[in-house]
Amino acid sequence: MGIFTRRPRNAPAAVATEKRRGRRRQMEPYTMATRPTFGQWLKVTWLDIITMVILGAVGLGVYMAHPAPTRSFPLTFSDGEIVYPDFGYPLRKEIVPIWLAAFLAAMIPIVVILLMQIRIRSFWDVNNAIIGLLYSLITAAVFQVFIKWLIGGLRPHFYDVCKPDLSRVSNSPGVVGAGLNGVGYTNIYFTREICTGDPDEIDDSLESMPSGHSTAAFAGFVFLSLYLNGKLKVFSNFHPAMWKLAAVYAPVLGACLIAGALTIDEFHNWYDVLAGGVIGTVMAFSAYRMVYASVWDWRWNHIPLNRLMPFTFAGDSELGGATFTRRAGWGMGYSSNTTKNGFGNGHGLHRKPVPGETTGGVMPARGDEMV
Repeated sequence: MGIFTRRPRNAPAAVATEKRRGRRRQMEPYTMATRPTFGQWLKVTWLDIITMVILGAVGLGVYMAHPAPTRSFPLTFSDGEIVYPDFGYPLRKEIVPIWLAAFLAAMIPIVVILLMQIRIRSFWDVNNAIIGLLYSLITAAVFQVFIKWLIGGLRPHFYDVCKPDLSRVSNSPGVVGAGLNGVGYTNIYFTREICTGDPDEIDDSLESMPSGHSTAAFAGFVFLSLYLNGKLKVFSNFHPAMWKLAAVYAPVLGACLIAGALTIDEFHNWYDVLAGGVIGTVMAFSAYRMVYASVWDWRWNHIPLNRLMPFTFAGDSELGGATFTRRAGWGMGYSSNTTKNGFGNGHGLHRKPVPGETTGGVMPARGDEMV
């Protein structure tokens, strides 16, 4: 019964052909010291592009869907006092609309990344930074819309949007919240069945947690903060100028201001803002580590990762000098592995000589060495 294991006469040729096909299917490694053609770039990026489109479509579909749960809420006690005044604020105009929060969280980091190329001048640094930013923003957005849809919560202006009318109370089969209206202790809990306001506004007011503004702001601006830390070497092996500390935390301040504004216009509760900030921050850290060699390790956190070649965390490396700062030998290309575009190691393992070693004790006079 060896018919299932018998090798055909042309088996060696078939195996050899399959091996050749496998070699053809395997992508060729690429260097990060030069800019690729569009086709070369697309060959290693197409899957990410498709994934982003799919996640974006899924996120938009969930965002447009009606809230999944039937949430119960109290109205008033027997004396007419509102049970939860925190949900009785008036509906106001947003200080920062959601489209503006998302726009700022994407465009400000992109502009800063492009400006950093005045010195860095690396296609792959721009590529990894912008793609990493999109990783953070898109995954954070999809993450938070699913929580909004499946869990949600009441916005501070819920009662104003709901415009409850107790004469609409019904527990008849088939109505929204059947069996959940006028129930609970002293029968003060109801569902959206009693609401008379605009259905779209009611849907939105039932999906408060987490805050989409906060999620987008922290996903974009925390990623930018990590990028600036890597390129300016704020927490590194030398004492940097104070303006660099301010530059690193300025994006975080921006995220906090966007998120905090939501508690002024009463579009979100404080815990909605906190949840969105946590989601955005986690996604920013995760995305940055996917595209750069480290988050906190000052020796490597400025180096973009190659998609096809592993990073060895030792010795010379491509784009090892891809920093904006020129202090303490960073970004100066003082390395035996300096490339044509001026990028050497530059990560502290091969530093520029200090006064008294090879410069005769004279401090360097070049202006770009002062930042």
